[in-house]
Amino acid sequence: MSNELYVPRGTTANAQYTLDIDPKRAGWSHTSLRTVELRPGGTHMFTTGDSEWIVLPLEGACTVHIEDKRFQLLGRDDVFAGVSDFAYVPRDARVHIASGAGGRFALAGAKCERRLPARYGPAPEVPVEERGSGNCARLVRNFASADAFACDRLIAVEVVTPGGNWSSYPPHKHDEARPGEETELEEIYYFEIQGPNGFGYQRVFPSREGGSDVLAEVRTGDAVLVPDGWHGPSIAQPGHSTYYLNVMAGPGEERQWRIRFHPDHTEGYR
Repeated sequence: MSNELYVPRGTTANAQYTLDIDPKRAGWSHTSLRTVELRPGGTHMFTTGDSEWIVLPLEGACTVHIEDKRFQLLGRDDVFAGVSDFAYVPRDARVHIASGAGGRFALAGAKCERRLPARYGPAPEVPVEERGSGNCARLVRNFASADAFACDRLIAVEVVTPGGNWSSYPPHKHDEARPGEETELEEIYYFEIQGPNGFGYQRVFPSREGGSDVLAEVRTGDAVLVPDGWHGPSIAQPGHSTYYLNVMAGPGEERQWRIRFHPDHTEGYR
C-alpha cells in the first residue's frame, strides 16, 4: 500500500507551517491545506496567489486582516469543544493573522478562477448534522459545504466521530465527473485525536486498476490524501473521539459534493 497518501505529522513542516500540502506536493491540481501555530502575540502573513482560502481556528482565537477588512475570530478551546467561526479570504490578496494568546489555525485552500469578497463566517450559522446511527453515528459541521457557504471551488467540513465508532462509511468515492451522480474532487483528511495516546485508522482502496490504496494509523497532526478511490471507513479508537477536517476541490464547473457509495457496503448504513 502506498505511503505517499499518508502524511505523518511533521513530514511537510517548514519554517512557516506545521503542515503544508499544496497541489504540487499532493500531485493534483486544486486542493491545499496548511496548519500554522502562533505563540502568544504571534503573527503570520501570506499571499493567497491563485487560490481562495478559509482561515479556521483549531485552537485559540485570532484576528484576520485582509485589505480594508478586519475579522475577529473568537475560535475555540480545541476542535472537540464545538463549532468555530472562520474567515474567507479571496485569491490575489495579502493576509495578516495575529493571535494575542496564541493558537493553532488551519488554512484550507483551492485554486480558483473567481475573486469573491472576503467574508466572516459566524459559528452560530454553521449547519451541524447528525449523520449515521449506532456505531456509525458522527457529527458533521458543514461550515463550508457546497450548500452552506459560497466559495468558487473550495468545499470544507469537519467531522467528529465518537470513540469506537466508524465514519466516512459506507465507503464512497468522488473521482469521476458523472452529471447528477458524482463530482470529481480531490480530498485531504486532517486528523486530531482526543486524549493522550489516541489513534484512529483511515482506509482508501482502489476504484480502478492501479488506484489509490492505503490503510493508515493516524494520530493528531496526520493527514491522508485522497486523489481517487473509495474512502472509508475512518475508525475512532474506543475512548478517543476522532476529529477530521475534510478539504476538497476539483476541476468541474459545478461546485457540488456528489458521491457514489460502494455497492457492497450500503445496506442499512447511510
